[in-house]
Amino acid sequence: MNINGIQKLTLLDYPGHVAATVFLAGCNMRCPWCHNSELIDGTAEAVMDDGKLLKFLEGRKGILDGVCFTGGEPLLRPELPELMRKIKDMGFLVKLDTNGYLPDRLEKLLDENVLDYVAMDIKNSPERYAETAGLSYIDMEKIRLSISYILGHDTDYEFRTTVMEPLHDDASFEGIGRLIEGADKYFLQMFADRDTVVYSGFSAPEKDDVLRYADIMRRYVKEVGIRGIDL
Repeated sequence: MNINGIQKLTLLDYPGHVAATVFLAGCNMRCPWCHNSELIDGTAEAVMDDGKLLKFLEGRKGILDGVCFTGGEPLLRPELPELMRKIKDMGFLVKLDTNGYLPDRLEKLLDENVLDYVAMDIKNSPERYAETAGLSYIDMEKIRLSISYILGHDTDYEFRTTVMEPLHDDASFEGIGRLIEGADKYFLQMFADRDTVVYSGFSAPEKDDVLRYADIMRRYVKEVGIRGIDL
């Protein structure tokens, strides 16, 4: 299996752990604000294969706690579960970043206890989900199923939203709150413009707006955090 990028050490991607982050190309969404635009269409060049990844990890035992898989959408790769199992057998924790649009594959990994942590992106309220995901139509039942599967398992998790102007407002977070009501953890992540963003025109919201959005979410979620802003 081709690996399209690797961050060999991060203290940010896996909460509470030292990890490596593995980037996999290919995505079933087309978010116009995506930071990893080079990974969306699956054409990004491979930096290594899974064999070299496992060899790298063998030399990082005792240094790294876990491995994060992100994209793109990692669940598009049919070979991913086998690779995750091999990494777990080596003694590493496994974290998955997902957009939740492949609920059956997610459920299988959860049922088989392959994952130690799941971070699911919640793009927006149902009314603006397709727009925020860069699609003409989105099947919200798939999103709801993934949320349900995560909430119904013991695997540690978080839900998160990258917040930006002009795609989010108070109504967005009322809708998001209803989608994930009862969840343990939710994070608002501030949009940061980069050269790799698909389209221009997006910006981080004002601090007061972010704090108000967080207050809205606290009516629905037990723990709400904000990333990417000084409080």
